[in-house]
Amino acid sequence: MVKRIVVNIRAEDLSKADHFYQEILGLDVLMDHGWIKTFGNDEEARVQVSFAVQGGNDTEVPDLSIEVDQVEDVYNKMKTAGFEIFYELTDEEWGVRRFFVKDPFGKLINILSHQ
Repeated sequence: MVKRIVVNIRAEDLSKADHFYQEILGLDVLMDHGWIKTFGNDEEARVQVSFAVQGGNDTEVPDLSIEVDQVEDVYNKMKTAGFEIFYELTDEEWGVRRFFVKDPFGKLINILSHQ
């Protein structure tokens, strides 16, 4: 039985993750060995992995989807920090409010809240 799934993203400069994942998204540093840095929190979540031909409403398939409590707050912080928004904040017909942003490593991130 699968207990957990961990995403590994190649990065030349691990410190670039700090602002995006720690300061804006509020994740804690769970592990830092110098060559790998893991962010997370104490939330319990179901194990999930998705496969898609498109990202919904004919968008590009995002590399990661991150659910947050207040998507509007995160959206405003990302814009203020200068991160490029690739899909504007939208209420989707399947019950989520979301936007797409590129992280410091060029990964397309779907940030969402369930409505």
